[in-house]
Amino acid sequence: MLKQISLFTANTNGALGRVTDVLARANINIYTMLANDSAEFGILRMIVDDSEKAQDELVKAGYQCRIDKVLAIDMASDEPGTLNKILSNLSRANVFVKYCYISFDRETSSPIAVLKTDEPETETFLKGKGYRLLDRF
Repeated sequence: MLKQISLFTANTNGALGRVTDVLARANINIYTMLANDSAEFGILRMIVDDSEKAQDELVKAGYQCRIDKVLAIDMASDEPGTLNKILSNLSRANVFVKYCYISFDRETSSPIAVLKTDEPETETFLKGKGYRLLDRF
């Protein structure tokens, strides 16, 4: 499984830049990021090159954050329906997907589905279906 940093930040002008500034000053590379907002705060989810160091630096800067384990599935194709096939397989296996977003493998340019589930057997299930799971980007 892949480690992802999840953190809360104010939903204000410049808030995202303050987070990326902390990481830039610590020489941490962001591989992928998803930013969601609500009325009062934002939730950032990031996969970086050093999640433990990123968490330490962000906590020092006053952010509330945690490391979550997520699955990164090499979709192997950019054809329509590829993500749907993955999600359909998971649904048929009664795996609840909490959230999902798409990134890409920088070396192969292959799309990557990043997803969060609390089902411990999901990784084994996906491998059994022939999917390649990544432990880094």
